[in-house]
Amino acid sequence: MVIQLELNNGVTMPALGLGVFQTPAAETAEAVTTALRTGYRHIDTAASYLNERSVGEGIRASGIDRDEIFLESKIWVSDFGFDETLHAYDKAVGKLGVDVIDLLILHQPLASRFDRTIAAYQALEQLLADGRVRAIGVSNFQPQHLADLQAQTSVVPAVNQIELHPYSQQRELQELHAGLGIVTQAWSPIGGITFYPGFGDDRRSTLEDEVLQGIGAAHGKSAAQVMLRWHVQQGRSAIPKSVRPERIAENFDIFDFELTADEVARIDGLDTGRSTYQPSAEADDRYLSFAIPEA
Repeated sequence: MVIQLELNNGVTMPALGLGVFQTPAAETAEAVTTALRTGYRHIDTAASYLNERSVGEGIRASGIDRDEIFLESKIWVSDFGFDETLHAYDKAVGKLGVDVIDLLILHQPLASRFDRTIAAYQALEQLLADGRVRAIGVSNFQPQHLADLQAQTSVVPAVNQIELHPYSQQRELQELHAGLGIVTQAWSPIGGITFYPGFGDDRRSTLEDEVLQGIGAAHGKSAAQVMLRWHVQQGRSAIPKSVRPERIAENFDIFDFELTADEVARIDGLDTGRSTYQPSAEADDRYLSFAIPEA
């Protein structure tokens, strides 16, 4: 049975979803349709992925009723600001072809211009009050970002989507989320960031980790399935990406086994204490130069 998570405003969200980061628009619709027909009911996209239109096409082609699907997207930093973010919402629903987005989040903090981040989140609060989104949240926010946000806004984020896999567990942040009632959502949940091309030379693949492979062998599962089970068993949301039908199906096949306490502890022990995302003014300048096309 698919595990559901209750957000802090009472909305429920399937713990496991399909992510479409780095999925070309031409392949996205088919991947989304395949996932929904496999049993997924949660799709995660973003304005900056440039494939929201294809996500909408995949949803419609699947034959699955829209009301059964939890749709999540993200506002890119170049659209931060109150009016700018309201317009970014219009662009998103125009491309997705929907009337309501289930979860809309800020893609990352604009750390060097946090006033624009606050204004963008206040726009999300307005969209929530208007019923145009069902829940709002953030992504890549660190403890100080959350504290600054909380001091200047009214709605506690329902979700913070962060890098989280066995090699990067961000435990302090997870504990903060638990205290605030924020669901931790894992991007790169099977550690893809550890082996994606172009993400640095000092990399080792989680999929080849002996601990994860050994635990998988004990259950007749792959290392990827072990990691996804580890996430949902500990109450997190995970959004693995794939365009291959067999991999999409494999990633969904995690609800028929359970990790033991010892196995969970062994996975927990793989943490390196490092994460990839590091906000900076220089990075902000680079990200701001990327404009999101109109619908």
